[in-house]
Amino acid sequence: MPKKRPRPEHPATQFGTAAPKTALPPIPAEAALSFLKDAKGSVTWSTRDLADTLKISRRDAVQIIALLAAQGYVQRANGADEWMTTPAGESVSGAKPPRFTRQSVEQAVESLKERIGQLNKDSNAIFRITDAVSFGDYLLRDRTRVQAAEVGIGLKSRNETPTEHLSASAAKAERQFLRQLRGKTALLHIRSYADWMSKRAHLNLM
Repeated sequence: MPKKRPRPEHPATQFGTAAPKTALPPIPAEAALSFLKDAKGSVTWSTRDLADTLKISRRDAVQIIALLAAQGYVQRANGADEWMTTPAGESVSGAKPPRFTRQSVEQAVESLKERIGQLNKDSNAIFRITDAVSFGDYLLRDRTRVQAAEVGIGLKSRNETPTEHLSASAAKAERQFLRQLRGKTALLHIRSYADWMSKRAHLNLM
């Protein structure tokens, strides 16, 4: 029986390693995809929009757009510096139709910030939250309808010695903790923290 080829969740872990001959900037693919998700409510966007969101230079932004275009995730629009996200780009970035009011998402993020503070004061909690950042299209002031806020949460166990790799049980405990932290709201999308989340446009919740 022929072996099945694994299907990667993202096109590349880091753009700088995806095509070394082109000396692309070392920007994680997830960071660029987070911009495409933010851009769901815009018909077109520019190189400056991407650079401002990811907090990178225009030169780096041009290189990233070229790679996204080569992978079929973006295409040039009518203007000289107008781009649009393709259906494939929306799919791989996890973009959803903006259906929440910006005010409701802001309130959900503020409530989460309060819960984070309370949990970190609770010595009985199994984890201490070390990093907490939020980002997404709700930070764009011109949007009235937005997607759920993206939240990156970093955790440290209060009881165990940190190790380089999580055991299966510890990883399961972290996922359960993050689900409980989110609660039943659909206004928040909580996942494990990564360094790139603090380098792009974001709101610090600590």
